[in-house]
Amino acid sequence: MFEHVEDFPEALQRVRRHAGLSYRQLADRAHYSHPHLIRATKQLPSWEVAAAFLTGCGVPTDLLPVWRRRWEQSNRDPRDIVGLLDEAETLEELGAAVAALARPRSLRTLAGLTGIPRATLQAWLQGARLASPDRLDRLVRAVGATAAERAAVARTVERLGAARDHSPLTESA
Repeated sequence: MFEHVEDFPEALQRVRRHAGLSYRQLADRAHYSHPHLIRATKQLPSWEVAAAFLTGCGVPTDLLPVWRRRWEQSNRDPRDIVGLLDEAETLEELGAAVAALARPRSLRTLAGLTGIPRATLQAWLQGARLASPDRLDRLVRAVGATAAERAAVARTVERLGAARDHSPLTESA
């Protein structure tokens, strides 16, 4: 697992070198411009670019899920998500922590992964509404949260839900 965002682009550079490809050769295989691929080795690219880069370098498709998990870990907020959740005292703080877990996915992507409407997801991530535990768990599972992160989300939802005591802002299941 990569500890820093910078590690993933460096790993892409190593894969390209190991494949013995120039950026122009890789561009022909990956169907992205060579300047775009060069940027992918300097800063964290989108997953689509990373997958094309890796495939173009000859990485087997059965290894892409491993690389995807590494990319997602690199893409997380550098702060401790579990710590953020454990310290959350408001819906806004819960929303910010869950948004950090979901980065960099768009609301459209999250809706597609979970079947939860974009407006509902947006309300959760902005702290305007408390999600039901089962629906929020569906979201955090879909973004690949660790078991510790999922448990911290559940504890925080339970704690905030008890504090709100069935407020009208609380969503029903």
